[in-house]
Amino acid sequence: MKQIKRLQIGKNGLTEAFIGQVKSIFEKETLVKISILKSACRDKKEAEKIGNDLVRVLGKKFDYKLVGYVLTIIKYRKAQR
Repeated sequence: MKQIKRLQIGKNGLTEAFIGQVKSIFEKETLVKISILKSACRDKKEAEKIGNDLVRVLGKKFDYKLVGYVLTIIKYRKAQR
């Protein structure tokens, strides 16, 4: 069984470098877990906004699930929504 890639979003938030790193991981992987640190957002609504923004930038093949302050992003074979 493969290890799930894990990343963290800190006080800089969603930057171009972070998005590039996520895109490069998805070239080989289908699942990534991203921990949102308390310095990146104050409440769950901001965490949901980060998830929505990241999935919007990645494209229609991606979706996310937010549990606590952990985003689980999955890549599907076909476009979603």
